[in-house]
Amino acid sequence: MKIVIAGAGEVGFHLAKLLSFESQDITLIDTSQDHLQYADTHLDIRTIKGNATSISILKDAQVKHSDMVIAVTSNEATNITVCVLAKQLGAKRTIARISNTEFLENKEEIGFVKFGIDELISPEALAAREIELLLNQSAFNDSYEFEEGALTMIGLSLSRSALFVGKTVKEAAEIFPQLNFVPIAIQRYGTQYTLIPRGDTQFKEGDQVYFITVENGVEELYKLTGKVKQEIKNVMILGGSKIGRKTAMDLCRNNFHVKLVETNKDKAYDLADELPNTLIINGDGRNVELLEEENIHDMDAFIAVTGNSETNIMSCLVAKSKSVKKTISLVENMDYFQLSHSIGIDTLINKKLLAANNIFRYIRKGEVVAMTKLNNMNAELLEFIVKPNSVVSDKKIKDIEFPRSAIIGGIIRNGEGVIALGEFLIKSGDRIVVCCLPRSIGKVEKLFL
Repeated sequence: MKIVIAGAGEVGFHLAKLLSFESQDITLIDTSQDHLQYADTHLDIRTIKGNATSISILKDAQVKHSDMVIAVTSNEATNITVCVLAKQLGAKRTIARISNTEFLENKEEIGFVKFGIDELISPEALAAREIELLLNQSAFNDSYEFEEGALTMIGLSLSRSALFVGKTVKEAAEIFPQLNFVPIAIQRYGTQYTLIPRGDTQFKEGDQVYFITVENGVEELYKLTGKVKQEIKNVMILGGSKIGRKTAMDLCRNNFHVKLVETNKDKAYDLADELPNTLIINGDGRNVELLEEENIHDMDAFIAVTGNSETNIMSCLVAKSKSVKKTISLVENMDYFQLSHSIGIDTLINKKLLAANNIFRYIRKGEVVAMTKLNNMNAELLEFIVKPNSVVSDKKIKDIEFPRSAIIGGIIRNGEGVIALGEFLIKSGDRIVVCCLPRSIGKVEKLFL
C-alpha cells in the first residue's frame, strides 16, 4: 500500500516505523527537519519537509495515488484540513487524529465523510476507554472488547494458585470441559518470546497469558486463575491532561468516585468548572504527604497520566506501597512495557500504541473491523468479517489450513460470541477473532479475502 503520513511526532513516527517494517510504501511529511532527519536515518521511508496543508506538498507526496492519508499532527485543525484536501486530490481513504472528543460523539450527525474524512481517531479517548475497561476487569492487566463485549480478550500473569498451572492446554480442557474461553498467546516469565499455544503447550507459573472469552467466561477465569474480582469505586487520577480529564468525565458518568490531582493552579480551576462531579486537588502528586492527606490508602485505583512517564511510574509505585489495588501508568517510552510487571505496576498504557492499533486495522487486507497488538508481545489480534467468497466460508475450522503460528480465538455470530472448536462450521457474515504472529499475518489475510 502507498501511505502518506502527515506529522512525524510520536504517533506519526511510531506508525511509520511499524508500517516500514512491513515494507509498505511510506511518505512522511513534517515541518520539523529534526523529526524528519531522525525518521530518515532510522526508517526505510520517504520524507518531505513542509506544511502538509500545502497543496503543492501533497502533490509532491503523490496523494492522488495513495491508498491512505493519515494526518496525525498535534493540531486537529491541520489534520482535518489535510484529510479534506487529500481526498479532493484523489486519496482513497483518509484518517484524521483529533483531540476534541465532541467530534467523535457527534460523528454521524456532522457527517465527516461528506467533507472527505473517512475516520476520526483520538488517542486520548482511546486511552480513557482502555483505562475504564481495565478498571472493570480489575484483576487482569490487559483487556480488549470485540463487539461491545460479545468476546473479550483478557491478559493476566499466572500465579501459583491458578488451577491449570503445570497442565497442558489439552489437559486443562479435559478437566474443565465447560470452559468458555481459549488461550491465544503466552509469554514465558523472564523472556520476550511469544508463542501461540497448542494442545501440548504447558501453562507455567509466571506466564503472561492472553485468553479470549465470552461474557460469562470472565467469571470462570477469575475462579480458575485464582484472581479475586475487586470492586473498584474510589479512583485517584494524577494529571489533568486531556486523558485525565476524559477519564474523570467517563468514570463519573459511570458512578465512580473520582479525585483528580493537578499541579497547575489555573488548570485545576478550569477542571473544577468542567468536572463538577470530580474532586479537583491543586497540588504536586509526587508529594507523598499530599497523597496521604487525600487518603490514598482508601483508593481502589490510582491512574497516573501526567506528561512525564517517570513521574507516572514513580507515583504508581508509591500508590502500590500504600496498598492501592490497581495502578495504571501512562508511558511514552515503549521499552518500559517490559518492566511493568517486574517493578510492580499493574498496567502500562501508551497513546502511540493505542492509536497505531486503531489505524492498523485499515491497513490489513481482508475486511478487518478491529485490531489490537498485545502489550509487550509480538502478536496481533484481528477481527475479520467472513465474505461469501472467503476461503474459510462454509468450512469447518478443522478443515482450514491455518498457520501454526495463528489461532482462532472466537467467533461472533448475530452479535453473540462463541468459543468455537474444530467441528464449528464458519458461515458468511461471521466475525472471526484471530491471534497471529507477524510471520503468519499474510497467510491469515488470504483466508479472508
